[in-house]
Amino acid sequence: MKNLPKILVNSLHLHFAQNRILTEQLRLIYASMPVTILPMFPAVVLLVWALIHSANRTGLLLWAVAVSLPNLYLIFEARRCLARGLAASDAVLLAKRLIFTIAIGGASWGGLAFATLGHTSEAANMMVIFVLSGILGGSVSLLSPVLLVFVAFSTPLVGLTVFKLWQLGDPTYNTFGIIALMYLGVLIAQARNSSVATCAAIEMRFENLELMRKAELAQASAEHANAAKSKFLAAASHDLRQPIHAQGLFLDILMHSPLTPHQRGLVGNISAASTASADMLNNLLDYSRIEAGVVTPHIQPFEVQHLLNKIECEFAPQADAKGLGYRSRETRLQVQSDAALVELILRNLVSNAIRYSNSGGVLVACRPRGPSAVLEVWDTGIGIAQEQQARVFEEFAQLGNPERDRRNGLGLGLAIAQGLATTLGHALSLQSVPQRGSIFRLSLPMAEKILSPEQASAANNKALLPRIVTRKLLGVRVLIIDDDEAVQTAMAQVLRHWGCDVDAASTEDEACTLVQRHNPALVISDYRLRSHRTGAQAIAQVRSLLGVQVPALLITGDTAPERLREAMSSGVPLLHKPLAPDALYKAITDLLDDTKQSPPAQSSTPDKR
Repeated sequence: MKNLPKILVNSLHLHFAQNRILTEQLRLIYASMPVTILPMFPAVVLLVWALIHSANRTGLLLWAVAVSLPNLYLIFEARRCLARGLAASDAVLLAKRLIFTIAIGGASWGGLAFATLGHTSEAANMMVIFVLSGILGGSVSLLSPVLLVFVAFSTPLVGLTVFKLWQLGDPTYNTFGIIALMYLGVLIAQARNSSVATCAAIEMRFENLELMRKAELAQASAEHANAAKSKFLAAASHDLRQPIHAQGLFLDILMHSPLTPHQRGLVGNISAASTASADMLNNLLDYSRIEAGVVTPHIQPFEVQHLLNKIECEFAPQADAKGLGYRSRETRLQVQSDAALVELILRNLVSNAIRYSNSGGVLVACRPRGPSAVLEVWDTGIGIAQEQQARVFEEFAQLGNPERDRRNGLGLGLAIAQGLATTLGHALSLQSVPQRGSIFRLSLPMAEKILSPEQASAANNKALLPRIVTRKLLGVRVLIIDDDEAVQTAMAQVLRHWGCDVDAASTEDEACTLVQRHNPALVISDYRLRSHRTGAQAIAQVRSLLGVQVPALLITGDTAPERLREAMSSGVPLLHKPLAPDALYKAITDLLDDTKQSPPAQSSTPDKR
């Protein structure tokens, strides 16, 4: 008992210093109060019924009213506070109000001793002492979250009861009084421990919430930074693609001009450098298309051997230049997949194998494995440690290139291969031993229907083999819409070189004005135009003016996933900068062939050529 003042001081500091914790402590008490207090009312009725007689009738009835009123108020207060919500700013005031009310309740229960002891039988006296002990013990679990509340309830209850016991002048009751005080001390100690544990649990919950909040803020910050990075990269990629696209078109015109051997060699070197830059940008584009989900597989059967032949023709010279052996095993297997996407996966795997092999060689093979065909790329390169193997499929990951040597690419090849394999629903796996080499395996489903030699040849020519561009004069009128002057000029010169009549516009309004003069047979528009307009909107406006669905192409330098999805949704064929002249020529001829080269319907405005 001598430690009680210290306990109370500590409790005051503990419960009133941090209102947020005190609010949660009060919430615990208020939440349990209705369930705990309601059973007391039938208990009061039973006590009155068992103890009442003529000598204590008035006092016992007054006690029943006195003990019921504060308990009714406590139930009302608990429901009201929980319904409106507990604010930390009101915690101290609510705690003081609760302490005052609960102290009255404790004194009311202590009044039972004055209303009954000395006026009933010994058995009735024992029942009263037993009931008060039970009320006191039961209040620990309800009121201990705030120690002062328990003290405010238990002290008047025990104090009045002990005082009444000592008034009876019986040594037995005096002993009961001393025991009651000792019992009070034990209960206060228990309540203190419970209060400390409750505070610790509340503090831990707040700490966890704070950690979660910080984690959410960190995640939001990281997502914001990642979005900003993606936006910057997309903008930078777009701006880089514009001059490289124009450069490629100008170089094509120059290469078809009369040149001395020395000049032709210089132009070839410039073209190679331009192609290398375009390849890096196209890697970024391939990855962005996968991220955007705009890669649409065209599943059909094809022969694997035609793919292996094409890859060998492309990469065997690179392997020879590094002193590596390149070999592909003959196969007659036919698989069911998208030949162009499988080719892109295999190209990235083989390129990666050659890049990271300094001796030995590269083997490409396709073997049957049950219902599947497994396309394998073996190399004798530096290998990959087990703990690093998952990382190699991450974007921009280059385990053997800490200096970020541009000759080793951007670290997107395997990420693109993994993304395409996922898009196709094929499994791509890796087996590797450091300093001994790696094996990449792509599992492909066998062809559902075996193609005849003639069908296989036609399918492979269409899907895999590059088209031989003869560049006949097109002789059509083309409307170009592009707000980049260099790109517009280069595109116009290339098209005129192919025999086209060209009108060029920088904006949608200029395009509509030109349409009033000449009816174009083809519209080629950049996707991103001025004033936040798009090429798709410009094409739709031109078609509306002409009254026909004039053939059209969109060309974009955007790599942002949302932009790619938006452009793809327009339904207009989409090409990507930097665009090789051969690819542009093929796209134009394919589009005109699909429309059977039928001229668009004449508009109401006559052609003024």
